Amino acid sequence: MRFAKGHLIAFAPISCSDGRLPAHHRDGGDLKRNHTARYYVHRVKESLTTRVSKLICTVVLGLLACLGLIFFILWLNLRPHRPRIFTEYFSVPGLAQENGFEGAHVIFNVTVRNSNQGIEFNYDAMRLTVVYQDQSIGGASFLAPFSQPPKNTTVFAGELSGATLTVTNQRWQQFQADRSRGMVLFQVQLTSVIQLRVSTWWHSRRHRVHAICPVGVGRNGVITAAYQGRRCPVYFS
Repeated sequence: MRFAKGHLIAFAPISCSDGRLPAHHRDGGDLKRNHTARYYVHRVKESLTTRVSKLICTVVLGLLACLGLIFFILWLNLRPHRPRIFTEYFSVPGLAQENGFEGAHVIFNVTVRNSNQGIEFNYDAMRLTVVYQDQSIGGASFLAPFSQPPKNTTVFAGELSGATLTVTNQRWQQFQADRSRGMVLFQVQLTSVIQLRVSTWWHSRRHRVHAICPVGVGRNGVITAAYQGRRCPVYFS
């Protein structure tokens, strides 16, 4: 090729032994830098995802713990306790008299307590029975149904005599025999039907309640100190 007068420029041919055009390779540093940038972006995203997940788990676990604590406190406050029944006083006046059965009478004082914090008891008629050697010798019915608010005590006091007390001469002699040995043992039994209620939004089904109160009477015809104020076993059915 001629460019100027008297000057010749020659181009040497470029040959490739395998017949391919020469390839020009990019510097590997650029690829490495791109790879490093993508790696750190991925790590940042992964770190943020992990932190958000941990935060959500912490919040959920905290809420569950708070709810569990609230339900536990409610359960402690609303867990129903059975009625607490105590024999405060019991006497058989004239027990020292051999022929006292003709004017026999029994004086009693029994308390029924609702010790619950937020539960009300609703009772049907209450029946009180005095038992001696597994046989009923008298009783009385408190016919009016009643409600017992939380932390409230109801007193059942009265006297059994005449038609409400059945004591024969033979039975009185058995009293005398026990008295000579130091103590006459009776039972005061209370029976009723009870329903538990929490405010106006919940109430239980009706249960039959039965309390058995052992009563030991000394030679003077009065309940002994060992039995006075003793808590009576209470059964539901």
